[in-house]
Amino acid sequence: MTLPAQQTPATASDTVAHAAATPEREQPYAALGLKPDEYDRIREILGRRPTSAELAMYSVMWSEHCSYKSSKIYLRRFGDKVTDEMKTRLMVGMGQNAGVVDIGEGWAVTFKVESHNHPSYIEPFQGAATGVGGIVRDIISMGARPVAVMDQLRFGAIDDPDTARVVHGVVSGISFYGNCLGLPNIGGETVFDAVYQGNPLVNALAVGVLRHEDLKLANASGTGNKVVLFGARTGGDGIGGASILASDTFSAGGPTKRPAVQVGDPFAEKVLIECCLELYRDDLVEAIQDLGAAGISCATSELAANGGSGMRVDLENVLLRDSTLTPEEILMSESQERMMAIVAPEKLDAFLAVVEKWDVETSVLGEVTGDGRLQIFWHGEEIVNVDPSTVAVDGPVYERPVAYPAWLDALRDDSAAALPRPVDAATLRDQFTRLVSSPNLADTSWITNQYDYYVMGNTALSFPDDAGMIRVDEQSGLGFAIATDANGRYCQLDPYEGAKLALAEAYRNVAVTGATPAAVTDCLNFGSPENPEVMWQFSQAVDGLADGCLELGIPVTGGNVSFYNQTGDVPIHPTPVVGVMGIIDDVARRIPSGWQDAGENLYLLGVTSTELSGSAWAATIHGHLGGRPPAVDLGAERRLAELLRAASDQSLISSAHDLSEGGLAQSLAEGVLRFGVGARVWLDELRERDGVDAAAALFSESTGRVLVTVPREEDVKFRGLCDGRGYPVLRIGVTDAADGEEAALEVQGLFSVPLSELRGLSASTLPDAFGATVSEPTA
Repeated sequence: MTLPAQQTPATASDTVAHAAATPEREQPYAALGLKPDEYDRIREILGRRPTSAELAMYSVMWSEHCSYKSSKIYLRRFGDKVTDEMKTRLMVGMGQNAGVVDIGEGWAVTFKVESHNHPSYIEPFQGAATGVGGIVRDIISMGARPVAVMDQLRFGAIDDPDTARVVHGVVSGISFYGNCLGLPNIGGETVFDAVYQGNPLVNALAVGVLRHEDLKLANASGTGNKVVLFGARTGGDGIGGASILASDTFSAGGPTKRPAVQVGDPFAEKVLIECCLELYRDDLVEAIQDLGAAGISCATSELAANGGSGMRVDLENVLLRDSTLTPEEILMSESQERMMAIVAPEKLDAFLAVVEKWDVETSVLGEVTGDGRLQIFWHGEEIVNVDPSTVAVDGPVYERPVAYPAWLDALRDDSAAALPRPVDAATLRDQFTRLVSSPNLADTSWITNQYDYYVMGNTALSFPDDAGMIRVDEQSGLGFAIATDANGRYCQLDPYEGAKLALAEAYRNVAVTGATPAAVTDCLNFGSPENPEVMWQFSQAVDGLADGCLELGIPVTGGNVSFYNQTGDVPIHPTPVVGVMGIIDDVARRIPSGWQDAGENLYLLGVTSTELSGSAWAATIHGHLGGRPPAVDLGAERRLAELLRAASDQSLISSAHDLSEGGLAQSLAEGVLRFGVGARVWLDELRERDGVDAAAALFSESTGRVLVTVPREEDVKFRGLCDGRGYPVLRIGVTDAADGEEAALEVQGLFSVPLSELRGLSASTLPDAFGATVSEPTA
């Protein structure tokens, strides 16, 4: 532990008294991202002009990134559309650092996904690394031990010269930070599309586990309790990141403003994790808040506002890496690996002993007061005196103009139904191989092999299965599964249905593992909220997700909104990333996404329609986007999940794989490649029953479908289960020879592709673009 040496003031401070005496002084509010009316509102709240430090605090806390000022009125719909059923397992919902869900046996899971998009374009390595670090600290602050991370990545066109720069940096940053923390990366998604060229999306998810009694909330209460900052020193990195970098668009020539991207130190964070867990274990803290976006401005104002209290802070006690920082810069800095704790005075010595044991630098900044004011002093002079709620809670709320996109009807009228579909075997085979090797469907081992997904020894499922799964309790086998999904192409065609489709896919991906879906987190990535068409897309997506969760009976526990993802006037496709967490009583009953034995029956659950608009087939074969996305029946998705759970409980199925992008063709390809066991498939009965041609049977992306394998001795029971539950089922093939025995994927009467050829096609796409693949997952 290091206590602060006296630090000389960097500059003369603008005090509260000085602000009151100089009302007409001009202030650079616009450069800090504030609008004229917002600045006027701050003056009205304070009854005077703000000090420079207060202006800095309001600018970051009232930014789009921190205040959700353009999205608040829509996000309330998640809370409005909730039933008692949805609250059954919910221990903490929206409003805290992360949602918390009861998974049984006294255990709880906390999880959340957030964006770090703009920093990851400017400085891909640190942008992505600090995105992982920030979301992990959210998990720590709930009293949980982080146990896994995931990432949801969207890059520009794979052949664009700049894409490699971003891909190499982002993947290296994620793997470096997560691997150094010793956290398994158990899943995610990667998409290449020119629409993300200047605005890659780097969304990071973290999940932690805790006992019910260990839950902590980020509230500062208890007059006289100490306010303690611990972890890394405060530097000049990331100053204004939330208000300027994350709340602004990119122009064609790059970002309009370029504040420094934060710099991460995963080894410091690893120590911080263990230190926090010991503080929790010994009951030495009342609350802990991570310092992420907006830094000390956020931590002090949110802790005080959440606790309904006040706080007095002496800012010169903050330990600095750069002694030239001004008070305003200290308040705005987003330096990583920092936490703020509320500590009872009688426990302070024990608290300091623990942080000293872990060699974590610490400084006592002040104490909780009972007057409802946040007061910050700089060498004895008062530079902030505000009601913390006006900073952290009661920021501006905008009802932005909303307009139905002028271009949407023409886009929807351009249906994929007009595209030529192949009927001859040679063309079907060619299109199948082109799909399998396309950037968004090809093997992602180039990325995932850079991640460690077995560290900690509790990973039950990971890449390339449909969801990640972690064992929570070694004795009982209790665990959870998580999957994340989004389809920006669907959402461009219909953001309401597109959000429901993302939810349905993530829900289905959890269900196929044998887990029961229980809760949702989301990261809503959109263009500028100042564009009325973007706000229409956003409102539709929120409604779709809220209505979908209501129908499925699972709550949204929290998440993130990322606006201003556009270059010039061109926004990205609306991309609501949806994460679904599910519970499994015993991870020993997990179901993999591919088959391991020859001679088992292949069944297709669900019905296939000719739904090719927005599909991977339309994009890859025809470069087409238009029409309406597939229809989704969430009631059917729920019945499907219940059927899969029953089949898992009775050990009737040996593998299960959802059908989504690429349709049946892609699921078959991934199924045979998972363990190198081939398959013989026939489509005649499917085509006759569902009234589809061969191309639709293979490439349609109809929802509510899962491909399962059933051992022959369980065949009668499985068919009886499906019939009893009234869910459509059709036997479409058998698993065949394994690698080394002429293994192939054969679609009878149409084509056959040897597994060796299939593996070469799928595995070569990313290495051809970015270099050789690491041969094994990083240890």
